[in-house]
Amino acid sequence: MKKIITFSVLGAALIAVLIWFGKKNQKSAITYETETPFKTNIVRKSVATGTVIPLEEIEIKPKISGIVDKIFVEEGAKVQKGDLIATVRVVPNVQNLNSAQSNVRSARLQRDNAKILFDRNKTLFNKGVIPRQEFETAELNYNNSKEQYNNATSNLQIIKKGAASGMGRTANTNIRAEISGTVLEIPIREGSSVIESNTFSPGTTVAVIADMSKMIFEGKVDESEVGKLVKGTKIDIELGAFQDKFFPAELNFIAPKGTEEQGAVQFKIKADVTLEEGYYLRAGYSANANIVLEKKDSVLSIREALLRFDKKTDKPYVEIETEDQKFVKREIKLGISDGINVEVLDSIQEGDKIKIWNKATKKKEDKEDDAEE
Repeated sequence: MKKIITFSVLGAALIAVLIWFGKKNQKSAITYETETPFKTNIVRKSVATGTVIPLEEIEIKPKISGIVDKIFVEEGAKVQKGDLIATVRVVPNVQNLNSAQSNVRSARLQRDNAKILFDRNKTLFNKGVIPRQEFETAELNYNNSKEQYNNATSNLQIIKKGAASGMGRTANTNIRAEISGTVLEIPIREGSSVIESNTFSPGTTVAVIADMSKMIFEGKVDESEVGKLVKGTKIDIELGAFQDKFFPAELNFIAPKGTEEQGAVQFKIKADVTLEEGYYLRAGYSANANIVLEKKDSVLSIREALLRFDKKTDKPYVEIETEDQKFVKREIKLGISDGINVEVLDSIQEGDKIKIWNKATKKKEDKEDDAEE
């Protein structure tokens, strides 16, 4: 009898333990929330970083080496083509000056000697002593010697003053605007030495002038996106200087050759920016170009956060609810994405309930049990 009682007590205790563990297991159960697919417009964009610069910008360089004598404009000033920018005072090179002076003396001796021969032959020709041909040869030599002397004198004046008689000093020493626009930069000051542009030197930049009424965006895009760009595409330019303001632009250039930067191949692009009244765009503003690569209207979509990827195949899938809190795995095919929503091409419908795998709560009855305890 005692054995029966003992076994009964042990059995009751075992049942109590099993019930207690069952309640604990129930308390660990969770409820997953769900979402349904929806239709929306998806726009896939690319953002290209770059700057806004003038379409036409040139560097003004002197036509002769020397010292800047006077600057007549300031940075930011608007000038017209032909306006005087600065003047240059010529400082002769000693070696060149000495050579030019020697050439003048030599040319003068030749001219004087040719004149003596010409006068002598003229007298003999008038007396009929020498033929006309000999006289004309003497006359030609005299004229050539005068021309050589004049050239040597002009070269000496250019070396000493920057211009020759009859040319006017404006020929070389006056530096003028070659286009109408705004003076962006004057990198030199009065008294600075300048070098003319020639085969061996690019020359000294006296001023930079640009037409600020025509601005372009210049930036770079990655090789993975450049294939989707076409000339004439409408884009929006966002400037760091203007918050929440977009300037319309049109893509007009896509580089045929890319350059490697930090392991990625980048392609230069350019776009004409449409200016708006009340906004003054300065050269060099940093900018971002929002380029629409692909757009689809009213397509079946889900949030990208609902996606999961198979560890073996790396294929995307979602979990569809078939019964209350019972889900089945379903692989899906994706379309375009804007980084938040993604197009779904097959396998699901609008009414399907998709598991939010990273958002779950405890069951309601478990919460109540926890409160009672």
